[in-house]
Amino acid sequence: EFLHIETVPFMEWHLHRYGRSYGDKRDIHRRPDAKNNQSYNAQAAERDMVYCFSYAPTGDPLGKQQIKMPPSLKTLKNCWDGPFKNLHGAARDRLAQQLHNRFVTEVSGTHVG
Repeated sequence: EFLHIETVPFMEWHLHRYGRSYGDKRDIHRRPDAKNNQSYNAQAAERDMVYCFSYAPTGDPLGKQQIKMPPSLKTLKNCWDGPFKNLHGAARDRLAQQLHNRFVTEVSGTHVG
């Protein structure tokens, strides 16, 4: 349905002077900072890329989307490495709940828009 047309280094794109943003709910309380581009901090502009696609519907019905479900809350609470390495008790449970909520939100698609 979407055809990849080209990939361009961000700084070579003709709109590179516009402020970048995430394009999802992370921008809800931020205003684009076009001058310093500080509202988008995921990646330096010099290392970012612009991916261009063209919508070309085939008319064929789309199949069921394949997604990998996020870890369960129980799995996250039983994790002892990464950000959980030095956490115990309520702090550990709070981080597990935050991550689980984020994963479920993202896999459901509600993090966009």
